[in-house]
Amino acid sequence: METALEHFIRKEMRMSHIYQPVMLLELLNSKGTASVNQIAKALLAHDASQIEYYEQITKNMVGKVLTKNRQVTERKADEFRLKNFEVLTSDEVSALVALCQAKIDEYVGKRGEAIWAHRRKSTGYVPGTARYEILKQAKFRCELCGISADEKALEVDHILPRNLGGSDEQHNLQALCYSCNATKRDRDDTDFRGMSAAYACRSEGCAFCELPAERIIAENELALAFRDGFPVTEHHTLIIPKRHVSDYFDLFQPERNAMQALMEKERALILQIDPTVTAFNVGINAGADAGQTIFHCHMHLIPRRKGDVEEPRGGVRGVIPAKQKY
Repeated sequence: METALEHFIRKEMRMSHIYQPVMLLELLNSKGTASVNQIAKALLAHDASQIEYYEQITKNMVGKVLTKNRQVTERKADEFRLKNFEVLTSDEVSALVALCQAKIDEYVGKRGEAIWAHRRKSTGYVPGTARYEILKQAKFRCELCGISADEKALEVDHILPRNLGGSDEQHNLQALCYSCNATKRDRDDTDFRGMSAAYACRSEGCAFCELPAERIIAENELALAFRDGFPVTEHHTLIIPKRHVSDYFDLFQPERNAMQALMEKERALILQIDPTVTAFNVGINAGADAGQTIFHCHMHLIPRRKGDVEEPRGGVRGVIPAKQKY
């Protein structure tokens, strides 16, 4: 005969998240009773965004210290290995476990709640409705680096941290990926909310903003590549930010990273398809007096071949012909 709880789970449970069955599972596994802390840990174990956050901590912080700095662990791909573990006896392992636990207890005893205060004060609980509105406003992208929520979990951050008097009102919230939020910490009150709109900036009448789709040969989130319409050499390629910005020096750092990634990708492809290419010139014209004619920032990737000019020495110094040779 079906119990009331079984009927509820099968027929009546309405879910907007996994929280209800996870809580019930923890209660069932704990003989019907579990503390709030136990249930919270069970929920945390199913939270992919938090797991991803601590994966980054493992790889880039503690794992790096123990592997590169202290050399007590080794890393292969996504797996860490304790050096010389195989020579330890079971008693030695037990003693080391106790020693690690003692280190944790000693640290917690000295620091107490202050260990995690930076995360509690700067983030805290934000209601689901407010979270959704902030993420929607940011177009589900980090408002600092621009990465999509599909690529990296987003967190709702207090612009002015709580410990500095910041409120939980929507005007004091912004969407940051877990990496940018961890870097920002709780002492910084920089407002990044304009970033998302800025990345979408296009200029009517700009030849590069209105580039036909068929000319694009490669792209990523923030940049794209296409062949130059008036090539200096065969496979001459331009890499541009998608955002309309005239000067290289006004680019956001993520845009520079995106352009660099495309340039490296196109360089590798050109070398693959054309074995006559032996070198490259990379150049940017920043300003009219430097020769810029289209005022949407663009980077030139110009393949070079042995003997394509009589004297290549000096390379980009040739922008002022009399100064090319030295």
